Amino acid sequence: MTTTANALVETLEDLGVEYVFGYPGGRVIELLEHLPDSDVDLVRPRDEREASVMAEMYGRLTGDPGVLAGQGPWIGSLGLIGQMEARLSSSPMVVLTEASERGEYSTLAPYQQARGDYGGFSLPNILDGVSKEWWFPRTPVETVRSTQLAFKHAVAGRPGPTAVILDGDAVTGDVPTDRTPPAWDARAQTRTWDAAPTARDTVAAAEALEAADRPVIVAGNGVHAAGAYDELAAVAEAYDCAVATSYLGKSTYPETDERAVGVMGSFGHEGANQVVSEADALLVVGCRLNPMDTNWQAPGFIRPDEQTIVHADVDTRNAGWVYPADVGLIGDATESLAALAEAGGGDNGWAIDRAAEAREWFTAPECEDDSTPIAPQRAVKAIESVVDEETIVTADSGNNRFWLLYYLQTPAVRTYFGSGGVGGMGWANPAAVSAALTTGEDVIAVAGDGGFSMTMNSVETAVEYGVAPTFVVLNDTSLGMVRQMQGEDGDIAGVEFHDTDFVKVAEAFGAVGRRVTDPDDLVGALEDGKAADVPHVLDVRIDREADMADTLASSFYESVGGLHE
Repeated sequence: MTTTANALVETLEDLGVEYVFGYPGGRVIELLEHLPDSDVDLVRPRDEREASVMAEMYGRLTGDPGVLAGQGPWIGSLGLIGQMEARLSSSPMVVLTEASERGEYSTLAPYQQARGDYGGFSLPNILDGVSKEWWFPRTPVETVRSTQLAFKHAVAGRPGPTAVILDGDAVTGDVPTDRTPPAWDARAQTRTWDAAPTARDTVAAAEALEAADRPVIVAGNGVHAAGAYDELAAVAEAYDCAVATSYLGKSTYPETDERAVGVMGSFGHEGANQVVSEADALLVVGCRLNPMDTNWQAPGFIRPDEQTIVHADVDTRNAGWVYPADVGLIGDATESLAALAEAGGGDNGWAIDRAAEAREWFTAPECEDDSTPIAPQRAVKAIESVVDEETIVTADSGNNRFWLLYYLQTPAVRTYFGSGGVGGMGWANPAAVSAALTTGEDVIAVAGDGGFSMTMNSVETAVEYGVAPTFVVLNDTSLGMVRQMQGEDGDIAGVEFHDTDFVKVAEAFGAVGRRVTDPDDLVGALEDGKAADVPHVLDVRIDREADMADTLASSFYESVGGLHE
């Protein structure tokens, strides 16, 4: 017989798990004791929040579940950040945690106890609100089977987070060899199959696009999740479509391509928004059309009574959820797009010329502004100048991500990822470390000074694990987006920050720190960071008076009453 903890590690090995992102504590220590003798590496950042984001980013990049491990009370609190992002961004994740069970002492006044019974708190209830599925196994075999099923459900259909709560003898006991029901081979048990649209729906979708004079594709995060980049390009070519993306769909299609129009939505490109509104047929792929995507339901933007809508999604609930769809293509984005590319084609003489006009919104006079403090638009163009097909940008929440969304023109697929599911601050830093570990590519993390400060321990994690992202802090010494929502009287508390010396912070972590105040120095600093084998932190002092909302807000906002948070 073998211990359950050892059997779980063997399961991770059988499933090809590279990394466990986590922090030792509670019964999870039983599991982590076996990792040094396995093929699985532990990545231990400074807390569970960062570990959860790293696991989420791993899943987003690879399509395989990122594994998060840690003690229950902290996985159910700090570690929820990455789990929430995984749920809303459709990133596969498996959470291995525990209930801090104390055996016979659990019926006494509890300490850390998370089983949900008398006097304690309920980790199952917490995880039930976030995960696709969760398990609380009570025997060794149940624990092994639950872990296998967690990997299966994390990738089946719409990807997302799953969780296994380890408890008592179910993780410390031995796995019997003759148990009924047994635990099957891990790879066989976790196998999944891709869904595909029906032939009837595929024909109907093809006919709708062939009949269109102004067909536009809206590519969402589902294209990233499925890795359906080539299939998306094939459909755009076959039906002569312009291609817009949602925020989470940015870099599913190269924004330098002749058919690209940029990101649509609340702070998307005005050019992209206008193209979507002019379309007579929309092919929406892997995008749920959330309020930011749709300009908060602006009546002149997407109009199902005037536009033919083909909605392709892996989840039948998403197709036609927000706007009535004329055709639904239910299946994996790769399968749906491949079938559509083979089903027909058309020419319209509109898409390429119209897309060229729309891409003009990627630049503005401020992109060449030489003034100081540095214009955010100029900072973004400096970042764009060093982003090639093998560079990944991770974008945080706040003003910084909208400046990036608008002015960073991605040169290839999989070059930009942002916190846009739940949209938590502090995401970009651990996501960058995970991306560097996972891909071996150059990575640039971009955050405001508020978001960077939340997870700046990630710089030390990068140093410890031998990767070298470049961390760019667009620093206005404030919570910029909220500050700019203030009235003339400045009536929002908590928006101003102490001017932290991020250069000293970087150096204390073993990285290189540099303050950049002159726009002419920024490209060189970025190039130095990319070329280095240690992380660089660039404290870029930007113009705090550059009003993001006034500059970037969609023209469709007026019809829905102005800025929505």
